[in-house]
Amino acid sequence: MKILLSEMAGGPDSLTLKDVPDPVPGRGEVLIAVRCVGVNYPDTLIIEDRYQFKPDRPFAPGAELSGVVEAVGEGVKDLIAGDRVMALPMWGAMAEKVCVPAEQCHLVPDPVSDEDAASLQMTYGTALYALEERGAITPGDTVLVLGAAGGVGLAAVELAKVMGARVVAAASTAEKVEIARAHGADDGVVYPGGPLDRAAQKALSGAFREKLGENGADIVLDIVGGDYTEPALRCCAWGGRFLIIGFPAGIARIPANLPLLKSCDIRGVFWGAAIQRDPEANRRAMARLLDLCVAGKLQPRIHAAYPLAQGGAAISALSGRGVLGKVLVAL
Repeated sequence: MKILLSEMAGGPDSLTLKDVPDPVPGRGEVLIAVRCVGVNYPDTLIIEDRYQFKPDRPFAPGAELSGVVEAVGEGVKDLIAGDRVMALPMWGAMAEKVCVPAEQCHLVPDPVSDEDAASLQMTYGTALYALEERGAITPGDTVLVLGAAGGVGLAAVELAKVMGARVVAAASTAEKVEIARAHGADDGVVYPGGPLDRAAQKALSGAFREKLGENGADIVLDIVGGDYTEPALRCCAWGGRFLIIGFPAGIARIPANLPLLKSCDIRGVFWGAAIQRDPEANRRAMARLLDLCVAGKLQPRIHAAYPLAQGGAAISALSGRGVLGKVLVAL
């Protein structure tokens, strides 16, 4: 079989396509013939040894996949050959076949496509965990989403609307804001490219306030970081929840007086660690996301699908600012 390997720390160009023997499932594992792989921002970090998890080399990137069970190992009772599944190995998915613990797999209903199944786990899983577990969202809340046209951003927009919130989408272009509006956002803000000086940050905060209203945002999902964090934090409502999810624009320095003045919380969102600590909660979350997808309430937007040989280019695409939705590798 073919597999895209990281044999040394480096960028997407360092990945190499190799032929290796097919893997054999061990006890409690299933062998999956991969159909689609979801590409995520952590893939850009893990191959450079900059992610929280550092697998031994060589390894394949690719945290999430959809595919068909080809064989099952000893002790597997709930899955059989031919089952359509999605799984979250955290790395290793950019391969024609992969062995995954059966407990990490979720049966995919027939109405859900392979593409959608490969798009649900990391982005929608992160957004669901952020909004409910960390953000304590309630109907009627006002939610500000930074990076609203990316994978997690669009997922957050859709889920917040399903949960009865008013959503303001913030993104770097008018096209991105319109895509977020098409996925349910009530209003939007186009923010400038960084870095932002103090005047630009003040202006951005004013633009956020104009759309959010005088009470501000009950929940902010900061998927961007950098110079965009402080203007958004200044727009938190009294008792609001500011959720830190990612840092593609850099790690922000946050003035400690702001959460004091607003009596708001700054909360981290580390979904990958959360699902390891409570896998049963994650199983319930995945079942819920699949049900919402079947009901047509979630509609993942696929930006582009690349062949396995171009998996490096798929990862590279996430480093630019042009991705609108989810990037996939399709086999």
